[in-house]
Amino acid sequence: MATQICPKCQMDSFTWSINDEISNITNWGCYECGYQAIENEVNECACENCRKKQKTKLKDSETEYWWCSHCNEITQE
Repeated sequence: MATQICPKCQMDSFTWSINDEISNITNWGCYECGYQAIENEVNECACENCRKKQKTKLKDSETEYWWCSHCNEITQE
């Protein structure tokens, strides 16, 4: 499975797994810093920065924000 740049530590160690119990939910976790977040795939849209449809809303225990897995752009909308 390919890894992404972690939104917290910026290391290439952020990966995902599908939650079989809840549809449309993806669990994200970083092997480097231990950061964890959930993604509701219903929120996926095109990124204003790179124009790829890889921008999604991530939610962790403290905040909710938009993150593009293609260009690693983070926005607080």
